[in-house]
Amino acid sequence: MTPRTPAPPGSPEDAQRRYRRRQRFLRIGQAVMALGFLVALIHWLAHLEAFGPAQPEGWIDLVAGYPMGALLLVAGAILASRKTT
Repeated sequence: MTPRTPAPPGSPEDAQRRYRRRQRFLRIGQAVMALGFLVALIHWLAHLEAFGPAQPEGWIDLVAGYPMGALLLVAGAILASRKTT
């Protein structure tokens, strides 16, 4: 199997490859941000007792609640805004 030779800088193939890579990072970042929003939303709804009268345990509040939602939002934003080199 022969290794793939990279396209020369400035060629249309190189620009297309960089565009596809940028779009991939953008979409993955957006998906991670949506996941973070979903985690925070479900945590908020659990506090409103939308899923029953039981409240989440304290360790779940510290690990899987708002902090995890915020962490996923920030990580997704970093991925989505990543510049290609």
